[in-house]
Order: sequence, then structure tokens, then C-alpha cells
Amino acid sequence: MTERRIGRGFGRFVLRRVAQAVVVILLAYVFTFVVISVLPGDPVSAMLADPQNGFTAEQAQRIIAYYGLDRPIPEQLWQSLTRFVTGDLGLSLRSNRPVATLLAEVLPSTLVLAGSAAVIGLVLAFAIALGVHHLPRPLGSVLRAFPSLFLSVPTFLIGLLLIQVFSFRLGLFRAIDSDGAVATYFAALTLGIFVSAQIAEVLITNLDHEAGQDYAGVARSRGLGRAALLLRHLLKPSSLPVVTVLAVMVGEVLGGSIITESVFGRTGLGSLVERAVASQDLPVLQAVVTLAAVVFVVVNLLADLTYPLLDPRVRLGGTRPGTARPATLTQEVPVR
Repeated sequence: MTERRIGRGFGRFVLRRVAQAVVVILLAYVFTFVVISVLPGDPVSAMLADPQNGFTAEQAQRIIAYYGLDRPIPEQLWQSLTRFVTGDLGLSLRSNRPVATLLAEVLPSTLVLAGSAAVIGLVLAFAIALGVHHLPRPLGSVLRAFPSLFLSVPTFLIGLLLIQVFSFRLGLFRAIDSDGAVATYFAALTLGIFVSAQIAEVLITNLDHEAGQDYAGVARSRGLGRAALLLRHLLKPSSLPVVTVLAVMVGEVLGGSIITESVFGRTGLGSLVERAVASQDLPVLQAVVTLAAVVFVVVNLLADLTYPLLDPRVRLGGTRPGTARPATLTQEVPVR
């Protein structure tokens, strides 16, 4: 009966978190639309009226009718929001192509880069954290300084150094073949070094905390070796906060992907945003901002739903003993 109540409670928790995520995404879209709409001078109409942009009177009138620019702002918002809910992101003012098509062409490249960078960042972070706690003290102290070093070096500088050494000097990849497998690896490594820094900081801090707990002292007193203690008892509870850190860093990873794409000359969201800014293609910019909000909200939603499943010490807060009415996630003090 208790498990059934917990299951129902977790189901309500999932529904509430999903509803909150949908509201946040819609509010992000509305906010972006309002910011663009209140810009002085009506940039869209000004672009259409500029003879250098090459729009004929018929084309300009068709675009104005499509976006409802001749209607009040509330009607424009409702029309735009309705299209957004159905997956219609509008038409690019520069290419006159659907914005969704433009995103579909460049998004896979950015996702490959961001996903690869996340994997590399996790591997580096765990290697640094485990080295700090397992290697002799002098080497561990050196590794402990790596996260601060990684955070202090700009991403674009790391990328330029990797291109200089591994492309121009060693010839492992060609700078003009930026979408090749080797070039993608070094681009992901550029971003992964930055990603690993914050994860390693959190992981090292949590390993230090868990190593000072009573259960760790009991395990040592029973003769458990340093490596066995680390892998069997300390690593799992220390690595759970990494889920939260990764979710929070989604925005930074996306932003870093755009910068890294520019450094390596890759085709992706970075190049699309660059062209949209240069040509004041506001529908594309609005779609990219909304896409970033969607990715951030979805990843954080998955982290919220995953965390209580991974850590038995996490419960659905706001409950009385024996109930499972969801409120907020809280972490119970472990009893060892």
C-alpha cells in the first residue's frame, strides 16, 4: 500500500513538473516576442521598407500579412503563439524559408558538439576528482588546481591553441574540414575542458565531504582499502549532484557551442545566429532563443525527475510520514 501511495505521489510530482515546464517555455516565448515587438522603430517593417534588402512591395505586404504586423500587438502575440504551439516558427525574413527548416539543418551539428563536449567533460571531471583522492598527495594537489585553471582560460583561447598545435603544427586535422570526425573531437575537447571544471569542483567537494562521514571511518577501520572505499562507498553519493550541475550548465554548454563553432568554423547554431544578427532576421533569433529555453527547461525537468530515482535519500518534500504528497524535493540526512 505504501509503495502504491509513493507511486501515485511521484506520478503527481511528474505531472506538476511537466506542467511547470510547459508554462516556463510559453512564458519564454511570450517574453521574447514582447521584447522584439517593443523595439523602437519596428525593425521588421524598417527592413522590409529598405530598398537595399530587395523586397518588392508585394513581398513586403505578404510578409506583413503573414506576421500580422498591421494588427494590434495582442493579436500578433496570439497568432504567433498559436503557430508556435503547432510547431510553426515562422519564415525567415532573409531567405524566405521556414525557420524550422533552417534550425533542422544546423541543429544536429550543434547537438553532436554539445553532447560530445558533455561526455568529454564528464570523463575529465571524474578523472581529475578520482586522481585527487587516489593519487599521492603531491600529484593530487596539482590535480586539485586544474578546475580553477580550466575556468580561468577562455574557451576561444583553448580552441585557438588546439587548432595551432594539432592542426597547423601536427596536422592531425585540417582547419578547413571543420565537420570531420577529428576536428569535431578537438572542438568538443575545447568545450569539454570548460565543462569539466565545474563538474570536477563539485565532485571533489562532495568526495571530501563523504570521506569525512562516519560510515567512511567505519569502513576504514574494517580494513577497506583506499581505492575500494572510493569506488564502493564514496563515488556514488558524491556523483549524484553532477546531475544537477549538468542540468544547470545546459545554457553555458549551448552558448559555448556557438562560440566554439565560430572558432572552428563549424556550421551550426552559431553560424545561423551570426547571419541572423547581421541581417536582423528577427524570426530566426526568436526561434533560437526559444529553442535554448526549451532545451534548458527540458533538461532540468529530466534532472528533477531522475534525481529522486537515483538517490533513495531524496524524497518528495512536504509530506507526513507514510504519505507521498509531492511538494518540493528535499534531501534527507542519511542514516548509516
